[in-house]
This record gives sequence, C-alpha cells and structure tokens, in this order.
Amino acid sequence: MPRPTGPTNPVLRGLVRRLRKQGKEQKAQIWLELAERLEGPRRSRAEVNLSQLNRYAAEGSTIVVPGKVLAAGRLEHAVTVGAFKFSGAAKRKITAAGGEALAIPQLLERNPGGKGIRLME
Repeated sequence: MPRPTGPTNPVLRGLVRRLRKQGKEQKAQIWLELAERLEGPRRSRAEVNLSQLNRYAAEGSTIVVPGKVLAAGRLEHAVTVGAFKFSGAAKRKITAAGGEALAIPQLLERNPGGKGIRLME
C-alpha cells in the first residue's frame, strides 16, 4: 500500500484547499505560502514561542504561524495571532496582553486579501 503524501488530518487538508482557493481568487501570495508550509511534514512545522512574537512583531500587527504557538516567554504588547494550534497558556497570555488568538480560518474570513499579515516561522 502506498504511503500517503501530505497531511492525513482531514481538517488540515480542508484548510489547505481553502487557503489555496482564497489565495488564487484574491491573488494573495500569503495564503498560497501558508498552504505550502502547512502541507509539509508535521516535524517541520513552526513552533513559535511568545518571546519570539514579542521580539519580532510590532504592536497592533497581525502574525500568522504555520504551526503551533507555545507559551514560553512574555508578550508585552497587543498582537493578533493566527495559527493552526495554540497551547492553552499561550492563548491566555495573548488575550491578557490585549491581543487576539485566532484560528487560521477565522483570520482568513477577517482578512481575505491577506493585507498586512506577516508569516512567522
């Protein structure tokens, strides 16, 4: 039996299809790049700590993470973060700092053109 290629998680497969469709319709390179990153192997997906978000994201910016956001470190300013997964503590710390923790589909609905969104690895 052949090995499956790409993600086997049906939710993730649907998200990748949706990101590709939106990226082509809106001519938004950010969604196409995000779909490409999410389609790769699970071991190569990004795991971003809050300390990295604090260091590299300006206040009020919107960041998308093609992987999981972890709670190590502090977040000292409000940032909108979209990710495939969040740890529970990371969500609490983001909202405590005045930011928002959104799933990627929520971010896609809110900003279909992908303007002003930065990809973080």
